[in-house]
Amino acid sequence: MLASTTSKSTYPSGKWFFYEQVLEIPNYVIFEPDTGELEVYQLDDSKRYQVRNSDANNRYWIAEIGLFLGVWQGTRENRTGFWLRWWDENGKLLLWGSERAERLAVQLRTARIEPEI
Repeated sequence: MLASTTSKSTYPSGKWFFYEQVLEIPNYVIFEPDTGELEVYQLDDSKRYQVRNSDANNRYWIAEIGLFLGVWQGTRENRTGFWLRWWDENGKLLLWGSERAERLAVQLRTARIEPEI
């Protein structure tokens, strides 16, 4: 049934059923970090998951939290590849905590203040 809407060769019945029918989680995401493939499903009015289409930037609006979810390609934690990332409603990439700390450290050093790490 839903297997035709997904690129997966097998229907993820165990978790899928539990999240869809028991917990009724509004969004179900399948991410393959090796290929960067991202599939997003949303619970419809009949309490069934339906595949969602991405926007022009290949991101998915998650209304419940007011953010876009998408795939970012880059290097992080000694791994170069695909990562799930969040963007705000204006399309601005949200930083990881360590990225914010790195930017703050640069700003402090520019002001001739050595940050304590």
